[in-house]
Amino acid sequence: MDEIINLTLVTPERRLISAQVKQLTARALQGQVEILPGHANYITILDAGELAYEEEGKKRLVAVSGGFAEVTLDQGIKIMAEAAEFAEDIDAERARAAKERAEKRIQAHISTQEEIDLARAETALKRSLIRLQVAGKMQ
Repeated sequence: MDEIINLTLVTPERRLISAQVKQLTARALQGQVEILPGHANYITILDAGELAYEEEGKKRLVAVSGGFAEVTLDQGIKIMAEAAEFAEDIDAERARAAKERAEKRIQAHISTQEEIDLARAETALKRSLIRLQVAGKMQ
């Protein structure tokens, strides 16, 4: 039998994943990381990006909007994400609308120096782009 590792992903709203997986890839601040069974203890900050794993022979994709990942030999992988959504659950039209709103806010700030929370608009843009990227892989 292949080795497996426990994966748990929670957001402030709910537990999204509780599964046994062969591997996991995610976007950390320092770049792409891959976690396999037997991985050394590890903790990292997650960047907004795609999280991929295989469960029962099926590849699963999740759009993650930042958070933390902790790996321990006895507990497996624990991910605490700000927000996370399975690719098949992403509403692409809603994500496109959020992208357009964020781009308009950023452009308004650049062209008129309109007072906005620029960091918030940039985060919204990044999140919508990740959601569209992940959703696009399911088509």
